[in-house]
Amino acid sequence: MKKLINKVDDVIREQLEGFALAHPELTVNTEPFYVCRRSDKPKVALISGGGSGHKPMHAGFVGFGMLDGACPGHIFTSPTPDQMYECVQKVNNENGVLLLIKNYTGDILNFETAAELLHGECIAVQVAVIDDDVAVKDSLYTAGRRGVATTVLAEKLLGAAAEEGYSLEQCSALATRIADQGRSIGVALSSCTVPAAGKPSFSLPEDEIEFGIGIHGELGIRREKYTDGDTIVSAMLDEILDNTPYVRTLRQWDREKGEWFDDTRTTTPLNAGDNVIVLVNGLGATPASELYGVYRKVAEILAAKHINIARNLVGTYCSAIDMQGVSITVLKADDEMLSLWDFPVSTPALRWKM
Repeated sequence: MKKLINKVDDVIREQLEGFALAHPELTVNTEPFYVCRRSDKPKVALISGGGSGHKPMHAGFVGFGMLDGACPGHIFTSPTPDQMYECVQKVNNENGVLLLIKNYTGDILNFETAAELLHGECIAVQVAVIDDDVAVKDSLYTAGRRGVATTVLAEKLLGAAAEEGYSLEQCSALATRIADQGRSIGVALSSCTVPAAGKPSFSLPEDEIEFGIGIHGELGIRREKYTDGDTIVSAMLDEILDNTPYVRTLRQWDREKGEWFDDTRTTTPLNAGDNVIVLVNGLGATPASELYGVYRKVAEILAAKHINIARNLVGTYCSAIDMQGVSITVLKADDEMLSLWDFPVSTPALRWKM
C-alpha cells in the first residue's frame, strides 16, 4: 500500500487538521471529530455524518446553502453519539435540528442515541434517513437499502430549504420526499484500499467488474466480464428505471413523543414526462473525462424514455477512498426541488451563485 499518510491511527486527525488550515471559515474540532459553521440567522440546523473515506461527503459540504455540521467517523466506521451531540450544541439556534443519516446500521444506532440525548435536553430534533441504493434490499451493513449518493443531493436541497426559512417539519417532509424519489447504483472497476487493512477490500481480475457495489467496498450483486462503458451504463440504468414497487421499513423519530417507530413506505416510480436531477459520481479514482462519457450515455437513455434531465452534477462527490468506478443517481424532482437546487451554495466542494 502506497498512500500519502503517516501513521494509520493519525489519518483522520491529520487530514482534518489540513482541512482546517485550508478552510479557516469553518470550525474543525478534532476531539471529538466534527466540522461546523455557525449561521448568524435563525434557521433549522442541518447535520450529517458517517464513516470517513467518502470525501468530499460530508465535511466538504459544510457551508452556506448546505450543511451546518458534519461528523466524520474513522474510515468506514460510524461516528459516535458524542460527536453529533457536541456538533449540535455548536450549531443549534433554537429553530430545531435535522439529522440526515445514510441507512447503515451503525449510523442509525449512533444517531438514534444522539437524538435521544438531544431530546432529553429539550432540543427540537428530527431525523431523516436516505436509503437509495437499488442494488440491494439488505446487506452486511444495513437493514434495507444502503444510503449512498442521493445523500449529496439531499444535503444541497435541504440546506437551501433551511436557508429559505423552512420549518423543521417542512425540512423533514422534504427529506422524506427526496428519500422516496432518489435511486442510485454503483459499479467498481477496482477495489478500494482501507489504510488500516493495507490491502484491497476484494480481488477483482482485470477483465471483470463488480456490479452493484457499496461505498464501503462491499461486494456487489454480481460479478461480470468487462464489456464497454455504454453496456455498463445501460445495465445500471435498467436497475434504476425498474418500477417494480419497493416497500421499505425505516426507523423514524417521533419528535413529540421522543421515541422511535417503524415507518413503512413505497418508492416513487419514474415515468415518461418526469423531471429529474442526475448525479454521475466518481468513486475516488475515476478520471473526470470518463464520468462525462458516462453522463453522455445516461442522457441518451433518459431522453429515449422521455425523462427530462432538468439539472445535473458530474464529478466525485461521494467516494469510496480510491475505488475506480462510478455511481449514477436519479432523483425525481418537482419545481420546488429545482428551485432549491438553483439556490446559491458556498462550501469547500460545491459552490455556485444565482
